[in-house]
Amino acid sequence: MPTTDILLWTMTTLLMLGGLAGAVLPVLPGAALVLAGAVLGAWIDDFQRVGGWTLGLLVGLALLSWVLDYVAALLGAKKAGASKLALLGAAAGTIAGLMFGVVGVFVLPFVGAAIGEYIARRDHQAAARVGVATGLGLALALVAKVVIAFMMIGVFVVALLF
Repeated sequence: MPTTDILLWTMTTLLMLGGLAGAVLPVLPGAALVLAGAVLGAWIDDFQRVGGWTLGLLVGLALLSWVLDYVAALLGAKKAGASKLALLGAAAGTIAGLMFGVVGVFVLPFVGAAIGEYIARRDHQAAARVGVATGLGLALALVAKVVIAFMMIGVFVVALLF
């Protein structure tokens, strides 16, 4: 195997490992990195074993992972019977959280939902319930993103080997 191929396969592997880390760390675009690694791997092989259908499936999984990032807090809050202000607070907290790294992404949607619910109902218990539900939504999305990242890598490896 030429040195160039070894370097490219190493880059493919590093992109996918970075994608796995990004499934947990919000500062890294997890699914996008896994997808980039898969596209690079497919390109190295001239798309012989990993073709358009496989890459299309990987794009779909990456999009699903991306959507989960943005709707998880909202779904958690809505499931707890949150008011419109709580949903708005969760959305604002999610957007603001992106600017504050890991802590911001996990804490600010919860805080935003709780503040919005408190403003709407002036009820500490309802605000806490909505905040916790928002946090649970984020935790479930995190687990789902890790599963999706592993699925993407598995689909790539199966297509590459078989």
